[in-house]
Amino acid sequence: MFVMSDHAVLRVALPLPLPRLFDYRAPPGVVVDAGWIGCRVRVPFGKQQRVGVVADLGPAQIDPNSLKYVIERLDDTALLTGELWHSLQWAARYYQAPLGEMLATALPNALANGAEPADTRVFGWQLSEAGHTALAGMRAGAPKRLAGLLQAGPRAHIQLDQDLPGWRSAARALAARGLAQAVELSAEPPVTAEQGPLLHREQAQAVAAVIDALGSFKPILLEGVTGSGKTEVYLEAIRACLGRGQQALVLVPEIGLTPQTLQRFRRRLGVPVLAFHSGLSDGERAAAWLRMARSQAQVLVGTRSAVFAPLPAAGLIVVDEEHDGSYKQHEGVRYHARDLALVRGKQLGIPVLLGSATPALETLAHARAGRYRYLRLSHRAGNAKPPQVRVIDIRKRPLDAGLSRQMIDAISACLGRGEQALVFKNRRGYAPVLICHDCGWRAQCRHCDAMLTVHERGRRLLCHHCGARQSAPPACPDCASLALQAQGAGTERIEDALIAQFPEATVLRVDRQSTRGRDGLQRLLDTLGDRPGILVGTQMLAKGHDLPKLTLVAVVGVDEGLFSADFRAPERLAQLLIQVSGRAGRAQRPGEVLLQTHHPDHPLLLALLGGGYRAFADSELSEREAAGFPPFAHLALLRAEATTQEAVNVFFAEAKALALTLRAAVPEARAGLALHGPIPAPMARRAGQVRAQLLLSAEQRPLRQALLARWVPALYELPSARRVRWSIDVDPIDLY
Repeated sequence: MFVMSDHAVLRVALPLPLPRLFDYRAPPGVVVDAGWIGCRVRVPFGKQQRVGVVADLGPAQIDPNSLKYVIERLDDTALLTGELWHSLQWAARYYQAPLGEMLATALPNALANGAEPADTRVFGWQLSEAGHTALAGMRAGAPKRLAGLLQAGPRAHIQLDQDLPGWRSAARALAARGLAQAVELSAEPPVTAEQGPLLHREQAQAVAAVIDALGSFKPILLEGVTGSGKTEVYLEAIRACLGRGQQALVLVPEIGLTPQTLQRFRRRLGVPVLAFHSGLSDGERAAAWLRMARSQAQVLVGTRSAVFAPLPAAGLIVVDEEHDGSYKQHEGVRYHARDLALVRGKQLGIPVLLGSATPALETLAHARAGRYRYLRLSHRAGNAKPPQVRVIDIRKRPLDAGLSRQMIDAISACLGRGEQALVFKNRRGYAPVLICHDCGWRAQCRHCDAMLTVHERGRRLLCHHCGARQSAPPACPDCASLALQAQGAGTERIEDALIAQFPEATVLRVDRQSTRGRDGLQRLLDTLGDRPGILVGTQMLAKGHDLPKLTLVAVVGVDEGLFSADFRAPERLAQLLIQVSGRAGRAQRPGEVLLQTHHPDHPLLLALLGGGYRAFADSELSEREAAGFPPFAHLALLRAEATTQEAVNVFFAEAKALALTLRAAVPEARAGLALHGPIPAPMARRAGQVRAQLLLSAEQRPLRQALLARWVPALYELPSARRVRWSIDVDPIDLY
């Protein structure tokens, strides 16, 4: 225990892009002990006040009288303790992030900004045994009316306020006679758990393997074809976890998945299931986080940031669609939620279940090497047949808004059977570019090296990179011609074409614009229901949604993903095609998938059609190994941007020289660690900023981490670093 003295200080981590802690004195007369570590404090910083977390205690490095006092301690007991505290410190070191930024990332916004931890308990009243017996003989009045309400079960204060105004005096009267008592309730009314379907053999084996792993750390990959029933495995494993009085954390990749997943989990598990995602208010996220911390809830389902939820009674972590790129944070601390889930599982000593129909190649390599337990579900549940996949060669064929005649005929036949079709186009908006047919002028963003996307049926132009908006010009700015044409097709244009082609059918567009607001995607899907119709969607519809009457998936624009400089592009396209194809024929109806392409003989398509994702993965892993890309190398990407090219060039010259000097000091690093660049980013100008990058590649992860641990802190000291905005991305998934 540390006792307050003239030399004891609190070392506070503040959410600032600086790799250091800040020393403060505790308020006069206040005892300082280890209980301060992990607590939030409000401190003066310049002319402002900031909220930070006490990270350490110790003697002052300078005259303690020159230090400022902590304004107030915000927590009676630490919010960040035990395993979560150690995991966050590890993450800050691994991702080369200032500890203060890492801790602020982990806390819900309300708590990170200094809000008082809310009382998340729910109180109510229930009848005693004597109350149930005495009810029939009670005289009419408020006590009897209250007892009648409580006869069906306990009721929360908020329910009683609505059902029986003035109930409190009646409750006191019943309590005085021993007929009712105040109780603490669950925040959600209990539900009776539904019985799940009978598991098929592979599912039962997978459930048994996960249950057998409970109580110890074990990474488990569950690779299951779309529709094979991976969620049933999750539910049965979580049910076993709950039976031990433990908590389960379930990560899902998209906000749109959460309402659907929550409803299913609540019905099947019969316990409150909390949500945690950016669609909730700051207060709602803080309440869910605190309820898990206080063991007031057993199951949390959330997106990327839910990986930081406290788990004092941890039993299992599930990462659904573990391959999904949305688990990677692209701003601030650039962590990967799947990888942090594995780190937390190791610290907690619990299994981490990774589920996917198309596992990330890194995950697949770990499983094949025996580092992960490898479970497979090779057949669809309920004897559902896999969809038939047909490639449509559109070379020299006329297209209507990107749709071939064969595709339109297939949609017509689908609607004629009373079924549903999904037309998939991973490009929102009306058209990708506006051009002048007479002089060739193109509508380009003034702030980025990118074309403006046409929206609102040609009325608006929007940059998908910096958000710049403007009205579409009535005439060409260069030649004054009126021959302006929207070239190409996005989801808006395809929607219009399908409405014109099928005026009697329901056509719904599913993209970021049409699904705004809480539960926007689910509301849109509910609008269609089981009626025949057409969904026009982006990748939002490629993941996890069970649409029993959807039998046709038509993929437009396959070619856009076949040719890219990014080494991960083939993997992403293969995953996307497999995932979106899996939406077809999920029930007893046979499904069909149509792929439109100008390149029917492309090796990626041939591999997927000939041997599925496994054949593609075999080929791609061999190419990655030959080229020295992950999982056979470990990358870190230094990015920088500034208003001038000179500032960027000077920074990278100094940064690379520093890295080369540090590498030369370690003999094994000279051959095992390479620097590539600096080179301009693929989009060299974005939002008015000049952008470039320097790639670090290492054969061994410890070698990379050792260099980063010396290099990154030194970057802050470079004179040129003050004239650019720079960031380090450890294990980047996008090289842009």
